[in-house]
Amino acid sequence: MAGSILAGGHSAAFAEEAPAAEAQADSAGDDSSSIIVTAQKYRQRAVDVPLTMTVESGERMRELGVTDLGDLSNYVPGLNVQVQSANNPGFVIRGITSDSGSAQQAPRVTLYYNGVDISRSRGAYQGLYDLERIEVLKGPQATLFGTAATIGAISLISTKPKAGVSAQLTGGYGNYDAYKLEGYVNAGSDVLAGRVAWQWKKRDGYVPNLAPGQEDLYAQDQLGLRGSLRFTPTSDFTADLIVTYDRQRNSGTPFLSKALGSTAVDGVYGPAYLGGSPYSAQVLGASKLGLHRDVYDVNFTASWDFADGWNFTTVNGYRDFDALEVFDADGSAAWYLEFAEHAKGWEASHEGRFTYSDDQWRASFGWNYFIEDSYQNVPFSTEEGTYLQCTLNIIPGLGCVAPDNTVPASLATGLATGGLLSAVPYASWFENKGRNQSWSMFGDATWKPTPELELTAGARVLIEKRKSGYGAYQPNSVLAGVPLLPLANTGGDFFYAERSYEALLPRFNVLYHITPTLNLYATVSEGRRSPVVQLSAAPGPVPALDLIPAEKVWNYEAGIKGTVGMFSGSLGVYYDDYSNFQVTIVDAATGVTRTESAGSAANLGVEGEIEARFTEWLRAFGNFGFISGGVDDKASNGVYAGNQFRLQPKWQWSAGFMLNAPVTESARVFLAPSVTYRSKIYFELPNSEPISQGPVTLVNVRGGVSFANDRFEIAGYARNLTDKRYLLDAGNTGGGFGYPTFIPAEPRTYGIELTARY
Repeated sequence: MAGSILAGGHSAAFAEEAPAAEAQADSAGDDSSSIIVTAQKYRQRAVDVPLTMTVESGERMRELGVTDLGDLSNYVPGLNVQVQSANNPGFVIRGITSDSGSAQQAPRVTLYYNGVDISRSRGAYQGLYDLERIEVLKGPQATLFGTAATIGAISLISTKPKAGVSAQLTGGYGNYDAYKLEGYVNAGSDVLAGRVAWQWKKRDGYVPNLAPGQEDLYAQDQLGLRGSLRFTPTSDFTADLIVTYDRQRNSGTPFLSKALGSTAVDGVYGPAYLGGSPYSAQVLGASKLGLHRDVYDVNFTASWDFADGWNFTTVNGYRDFDALEVFDADGSAAWYLEFAEHAKGWEASHEGRFTYSDDQWRASFGWNYFIEDSYQNVPFSTEEGTYLQCTLNIIPGLGCVAPDNTVPASLATGLATGGLLSAVPYASWFENKGRNQSWSMFGDATWKPTPELELTAGARVLIEKRKSGYGAYQPNSVLAGVPLLPLANTGGDFFYAERSYEALLPRFNVLYHITPTLNLYATVSEGRRSPVVQLSAAPGPVPALDLIPAEKVWNYEAGIKGTVGMFSGSLGVYYDDYSNFQVTIVDAATGVTRTESAGSAANLGVEGEIEARFTEWLRAFGNFGFISGGVDDKASNGVYAGNQFRLQPKWQWSAGFMLNAPVTESARVFLAPSVTYRSKIYFELPNSEPISQGPVTLVNVRGGVSFANDRFEIAGYARNLTDKRYLLDAGNTGGGFGYPTFIPAEPRTYGIELTARY
């Protein structure tokens, strides 16, 4: 998109190259070739990075009205971020999804926060505020960003403290009684500076819930706090300490059923009737549907230029997350499939790297240690007769949930027992655990045989230890005599299994400078999603271990990026070849997710971005992504053969313009309308037409006036201006029991914001 077209990746900290890169950038002017990034772990112009990447500055996101990771993906070709809830975000790069909540499974897309891996799904989401930029790298990035970057990485970089005193405060109000309060305070000197930033967002739910005692669905109450310190005693040494807290107290996710009861319009666009369980507090952990989530993060980074051309950088992080989400998986008024998920864990990492640079060579080598320890506990509550009636139809003709949202299935217990019992509550739980460690060494070298040509080769050597645990309490049903969920009962005891793995992950890059601001590049790299030590239980009970081999992908890519006159942009073509392609499915017998291999897969795609800078105050942008990929259509791939990747649109594009025009010496008007498009997607593998979403076109706009030399600003915004009705997700846990549920996406939202700066 405009001003954010170019970026790249590498694995060094060549801090001494920053002045040269920035000098070149200054001479190039304020265009996309002047963007400075650290995707290769050192500062350089984005145009000089031999990879396909998009970088969005914090100011750019503010201009477009991007306030959430889901909004961001509308403007980045090849990226889709599906935020079903803050506890369950899905990150999709080039059609490859990373969203599993199991503690035993590895992510595919690395999410980095100030240089530290935070990819574990249930701890990954956080608010977007006071960010310097977001860098989105496409293609395998294992050498640069570790094993989780099977097909790409998203790197969030917060704004660091600066010398001087400054502050900003933004307050906003919108429909659905939406409030926002966001800002920062910065103070310090060239030696020691501090910064405190915050964001609070609160709004009512946009799906009314008719169930007594429950709140409207998809209401938000989110808080983010960040404190940063920067210590620079000399020009050769910088240390940053960053502490972050992220909190959600959101209402329930609208899992809505088309088959059970009525939600008024096309089954999913009217009021819901999600009643939950009367034993929700005791069994599921909270009395109402919704999310209670807390995330704590500490990051320490130090960089030292200790000799001519040499630098040492260490990056260290710790992240702790604790999330309880209570949800109504059947999407109806019935006390039927009432679940919760309690996900809790921590991650810690340490990295050290040495780098060297001169006129002809750049090189880096280092080490990384990463450990995570987490669990996913899933309690279940139901009424036995209701469950048996809705699942097995034990009383022919009685039904499950009527169109008027009454529940005839609630009579099943009385009918089955001849009136001896009217209701039999049932509760159970299962839990998966994961303790995963990795030790790796990496090296990367770039040779410049001529001023125009750069050749790069790198590799990461990896050792992994993956330990999985599983336990369950699945008592026998009073009415059925067996557990209602067809899971083995371990009586609350846990089984454990452990395996170790090794891997070598290389990359090769070529960059050719046609002009100082226009480059050709090509890359070959290998990505790997870690094997899964998938542990459950079988009757006995005895351990049931399924070892899913590592998913591997070879990526081949070439492109051009840079600036010519008033135009800047990029165009890239890539091909991905997968083996042991891992898919996560909902087991039709248990409703539990599991991973299995779908065999071989391939991906051919094209991505392009362009910006036209007509004047200093008017720019237009456009971008597109095309993906022709999926599981290979051959018999050995079984039911997945020929299927399109889940959450993968074949076409994706956005376009708009950015007007920022002065009207007086101290005032300006600004306007940023945009249109985004995404073609049809499937929500599950194997593909199913009922579990899909057709093409979606959205119109967004933000505009206003700034005055008193930008000290004050009034802005209005509208997202989904045409109030397009479409689905955010479909299938879900209910689909495993024959009752798929559907989540309506956000309707039209609009509001006004006031900003003051000092």
